[in-house]
Amino acid sequence: MQKPVLAIVGRPNVGKSTIFNRIVGDRVSIVEDMPGVTRDRIYSSAEWLNREFNIIDTGGIEIGDEPLLHQMRQQAEIAIDEADVILFLVDGKEGVTAADEEVAKLLYRSKKPVVLGVNKIDNPERKELIYDFYSLGMGEPYPLSGSHGIGLGDMLDAVFSHFPQQPEGEEDEETIRFCLIGRPNVGKSSLVNSILGKERVIVSDIAGTTRDAIDSEFTREGQKYTIIDTAGMRKRGKVYEYTEKYSVLRALKAIDRADVVCVVLNAEEGIIEQDKKVAGFAHEAGKAVLIIVNKWDAIEKDDKTLREFEQKIRDHFLYLSYAPILFVSAKTKQRLHALYPLINQVAENHALRIQTNVLNDVIMDAVAMNPTPTDNGKRLKINYATQVATKPPTIALFVNDPELLHFSYRRFLENRVRETFGFIGTPIRIIARKKND
Repeated sequence: MQKPVLAIVGRPNVGKSTIFNRIVGDRVSIVEDMPGVTRDRIYSSAEWLNREFNIIDTGGIEIGDEPLLHQMRQQAEIAIDEADVILFLVDGKEGVTAADEEVAKLLYRSKKPVVLGVNKIDNPERKELIYDFYSLGMGEPYPLSGSHGIGLGDMLDAVFSHFPQQPEGEEDEETIRFCLIGRPNVGKSSLVNSILGKERVIVSDIAGTTRDAIDSEFTREGQKYTIIDTAGMRKRGKVYEYTEKYSVLRALKAIDRADVVCVVLNAEEGIIEQDKKVAGFAHEAGKAVLIIVNKWDAIEKDDKTLREFEQKIRDHFLYLSYAPILFVSAKTKQRLHALYPLINQVAENHALRIQTNVLNDVIMDAVAMNPTPTDNGKRLKINYATQVATKPPTIALFVNDPELLHFSYRRFLENRVRETFGFIGTPIRIIARKKND
């Protein structure tokens, strides 16, 4: 299910990042237990009224050495392109400025839904400061205090009133939806063309030349697939040339809709930090993942090259230890035939459900092998386990005290479950619940 997108737009120093962090809450500061997962704070997922959405902070975009007003215009244009709803943030203490009026003109012409937030109204008795902002023509101003978290509820209610309604009806469960994600110039477009057997996407040696993302449906050996092409990470020429961070938002949209995420690496260039950032989103979303190393034909190889490259991937992507690795060439179609069995396998594992009695036998055998930890003399007691969800497989442990389930022991149990059931290509989530819950 694709999440709706909220973008925060406004001139500098109105508190965009503060409001962003308030909306996102603790989720932006979660530290992944496995090393290697990196984050960028200009985009994240958030939740309101039990519905998730993506949120982007345009203040985190740096656009070269362009003049400030020009940067603001470009940031607003990007938000207009990508967002379902725009939060236009202004500073209540400074009042309406010429820069606010310029941004308002852009947003007004966009025809996108806009919610006007007046930040820095820290004292409810100063609400009269918002009235001047009616002159911007953006409707009712919502008084906010990012520093104190005041007014966010009413503002988010207004935002959600403009979000697209969630589509009704079930998706075709027989179709496997997969996407290719990765930084520019790893060869995603060429892979899409090779998979589909036709020139469906423009291919160029210049990084980021693809303009449009296209979904394509096809059938192979009786299995139906939909490939969600994330190569189209720029829509507006130079607006996107300086804003590589925004390509990730496009990938996030595809990840939301995919069952299987193929993380594409460039064999010629090796692994860089951006690869780990992009892959981290697939892992955090709980999707089935496989790693594709493209342009393998361009590498001079000996009998150790593949093994050494695979070890580098494992060292850099510790949190993706469950993901199979496939070395291919979009140009020569080398090993592309092996892609489909892998996609089928990880999709099946992603949706796998284990019988409760079998799962409990495995968990109790693991506890017998390695007793549960203690904290201040109190020992963790696991009463029983059950799988509460698929996609990804999620196991609930009903225990005497959830705080006693330390990360290391959770990892031990996950490894035991993997050893027994495989779960190749899919993350496993293990959560602790108090026995009476």
